[in-house]
Amino acid sequence: MSASRSRIGWTFAAAAAASLLVGGYATPAVGEEVPRSDTGTLARVAPAAPLPNATDAKISPTADSTTRTIANNQPESVQAMANLCGSGYLLEYAEQLPDSRRFGTLFTYQKKTSPFASCAIFDNNLGTAKYMKLKLCPNQLSKPCSVDEGTFSQYAGPVRVADGMCAEVTAIMKNSKSATTALIDRQFHVPPCN
Repeated sequence: MSASRSRIGWTFAAAAAASLLVGGYATPAVGEEVPRSDTGTLARVAPAAPLPNATDAKISPTADSTTRTIANNQPESVQAMANLCGSGYLLEYAEQLPDSRRFGTLFTYQKKTSPFASCAIFDNNLGTAKYMKLKLCPNQLSKPCSVDEGTFSQYAGPVRVADGMCAEVTAIMKNSKSATTALIDRQFHVPPCN
């Protein structure tokens, strides 16, 4: 993927997130990336179906209280990110990064049927382009990781792995790729893990 592609048509306001999906941008199917034009921006396609009511966002029964609070406070964002992952995914984990200042929000979704596919999206909440890297690795060393990195003003991802139970997620945000200090540098295993 291009290291300098920009993402258009998305703002961080909940209403704008809904207008993106209603405004004619395709929602990817499971295992597919968002369609892009040759310039690397989101490609226009036939109008998408209206965004479901924000309360339709499905939350995993194993989601923690912090994830549930974020989902209650940002239901449109949770639903919009779920739409990017595709059908059948439940919100498993959400975290404001690096803390309550919320430079970014990390969303991880999971399918609760074997092979427990996982999907992650790293939302840029600053409103300006930043270098972002999102990496999702299955809990088996022999299987490849899924990575999206570049300079994004909207979000990194979605990234998916087919065997995603207890997948390892890395989310990095810096002012530029060459910057030595990270605004966000978070790595963890998506719960639930044994």
